Parts: sequence; structure tokens; C-alpha cells
Amino acid sequence: MEESDTKQDFSFGVVDSLDVDVLGSLMLVDVSPKGKHFVFFDFSSRGFVFTDDSGEVPHAFSKTGDIPDAHGFLLEFPGFVDENSIALSGMNGIFLYDLKGNMLQRLAHPESLEGASTMSFVGKGMETTRIGGKTFLLSNSVRTRGTYPGEQQFYDSFKALELIDIDRGEFLEIVPFEKGSRFLDGNGYFASDYAPALEAVGDKLYIALGGDPKLYVYTLGSDGAILEKSVSLDIPGFEKLPITSRDEFYEGAMSVKTSTPSLRNIHVVDEYVLIQYYGGFSENKEKEINALMGSGDSKGFLELYNRYEKEVSKGILVLDRKNLHIVGNVPLPEGVNNAGFASSGDYLWMERSGSKEKEEDFLRIYKVKLQKHD
Repeated sequence: MEESDTKQDFSFGVVDSLDVDVLGSLMLVDVSPKGKHFVFFDFSSRGFVFTDDSGEVPHAFSKTGDIPDAHGFLLEFPGFVDENSIALSGMNGIFLYDLKGNMLQRLAHPESLEGASTMSFVGKGMETTRIGGKTFLLSNSVRTRGTYPGEQQFYDSFKALELIDIDRGEFLEIVPFEKGSRFLDGNGYFASDYAPALEAVGDKLYIALGGDPKLYVYTLGSDGAILEKSVSLDIPGFEKLPITSRDEFYEGAMSVKTSTPSLRNIHVVDEYVLIQYYGGFSENKEKEINALMGSGDSKGFLELYNRYEKEVSKGILVLDRKNLHIVGNVPLPEGVNNAGFASSGDYLWMERSGSKEKEEDFLRIYKVKLQKHD
């Protein structure tokens, strides 16, 4: 574990905000590279809403239903490719659209898909980076490779990401379960257990896989990724993933869990790497709520789940970008959506928590700066 001798004191300070006056159920998924545009997912319409940095809504579109440029079931929320276009992953392929909804490009998945699962968090859209002067996408790999999590072959052949050359339309699978990964221990794991959290800055990829508290740093090239360093992370209250026999998995099954420990997102801001973590339920608590759910006691399940959820350890590890030493552990500010946040440049963007007393017809987004206190 890389840890500095002296922990530093950090906090988040609000430097600005914007209000989005749109009816619907919005979630912020990405901010453009220059911080001029924001994209939201609207759970009501299953579409996308774009605002400028004053909160005005110049564009919105939906690509559902039987239309030629429909993305199908959404696998990854959109991320900005540049100031004028986004990329996303759906069952029908990888799609690039401009902000008005015109399709710019469609890339077929390297394998045809029969099913998939997804999880949604604030600020977790598709990643884009520049390598050797070219633009590449980084997308969660959806290949089955002819196997499933009940077989050893799945873990031996696993790759977390696709490095996508937009110009050539080529997919290259990268990031295996590296030596020492807990996912090579002979047990079975669900997709949410190893769901990637990542950030790419130029040819550097920072990535963690779900409930394994390790950060990996790769150097990216057009021909793949080279592992440069891995760091074990000591996170207070970060539970161990439940052990599941491989006999419980079968081919074609898709399942995710939201209560197990995971590293949910990574942001590189200034000279720091920020890792958002969710400590998860203990294995005993997980068994307890699963038993209630299995018994059909939905009310008891929800009450117990919500009580345990409040007890979960949540926060943001702060690592020095140069040496990857842990230099801080910061809770999310009060009054914001603790499911996640977005970043652009040297700033973070957080959703204000909605009022529980009255229905609101706007969403407030805070522009936030990580502050170090001497």
C-alpha cells in the first residue's frame, strides 16, 4: 500500500453554481472538456438534455424506438468527445452524435449482444482520450468470449475495456485481471463486482475494478496498454466482496448488485487522483437483506436496506498524482447527491440533493474546487 507519512487536510469548496429549469428526472453524466456544456440523462424520456454553463437548454434529443440511429438499450451514458459531440454505448453499437442529435458515426460491437446489464452513477459517462494526436474512446467491454462467470476461462480471458480507434473503427480489448487480482481466487463474481472505474489523461489510464481495492496505471498506445504500476488501497470501512460459488452462475445470466463494495469513479484533478468509493454492506448484512427479499417481505427489506445504506462508508480518496501516495480521505459535502460527481479541467461538478419536503422544477449543479489546507 502506498501511503504518505502525513495525511493532508482537504475539503470541497463551492465556487459557482448553475440551475437547470427542466421538468423531468435529470442526472448529470458529463461535462465538456472546456466546461462549457453539460449533458444530462432524463430518466423520464430516456433521452439526453444539454445545457450551456448558464443553465440554458439549447438541445435535447432521444434516440429510442424503431428509428435508424437508435442506440438501443443504453449500456454506457454519453461522454463528450469534444465541445460539439458525444459518444455512448448501446445494444446497437457505439454511437457518436452531435449535440442536436445528428448521428455522426456508428461502430458495431466486436461481438453481437444477446443481453447486458448496466449501472448508473452521476458523472460516469464514456471516456475519451488523445494518444499520438488521435482520438480514442474507452468503453466497457461487452464481449462474452464464448464463456461466462461460472467457468475458469471467463477469468483467464477477461478484459475490462475496449480501446476504440474512431478513425479506423477498430476495437482493441485491454486490462485483464492482473496477477494478484482477487478475481483470480477461484470464486465466482457478478458484473458489478468488477465494474471498472477509470479516467484517461493522454496516454495514461487510471483504472480500478469494482470491489478490488487496487488502482492500476497503464500507458496507452494504439497497439494496447502496458501496466506501469498497481497500488493497494487501504480504505476504512471498505468491506470484502461476498464469496459466491461458481455453481450459482449459468450462461446468459445478467446480474448486478448495488450494495456490495466498489470503487465507483476516478477523476484526475490538478495534481491529484480522486477515487470515489462505496464501502458496501458487510457479508452478514447482505445475507440478512437477501433473506428478507427472498421471503417476500418487501417493506421489511426496504426499511432494513435503507438503514444499512446510511451506515455504509462513503468518500473520496485523494492520491498524489506523481507517486500515488494516499494524502487524504474526504467525505462528500452535505446536501449533494452522494452517488457521484463529474469533473472537467480542475473542477468538480456535483448535484444538489433535491428537497424531500416539496417537489422542485429545477436541478442545481455546484461547481466545486478541491481545497488543501495547510
